[in-house]
Amino acid sequence: EPQLVESGGGLVQPGGSLTLSCAASGFFFRKSLMTWVRQVPGKGLEWVSGIDSENTPGYADTVKGRFTCSRDSTTNTLFLHMNILKPEDTGIYYCANGFGTWGQGTQVTVSS
Repeated sequence: EPQLVESGGGLVQPGGSLTLSCAASGFFFRKSLMTWVRQVPGKGLEWVSGIDSENTPGYADTVKGRFTCSRDSTTNTLFLHMNILKPEDTGIYYCANGFGTWGQGTQVTVSS
């Protein structure tokens, strides 16, 4: 059974950094399309980043240049490295695969 488990969220000051992890199991992770989506208070779901089967990443304009998405196929883990965090980055971050499997989410709060 496909499963995704996020971790790494927390409270960080504006300008700080966090790295989110998403542990994958139960499907062929190495070539799977993977995405990061966030739920922002009062604004619904927002696509943040993704990585395709060739490990080419893509980013929303709101995070381009600050976030980096990567995959470690030896540990079946997806990462989202987040730098220069802003209060508007606050939300619940989910990882998802191309088959409709979602993790439970991890909370990121950017506040002084």
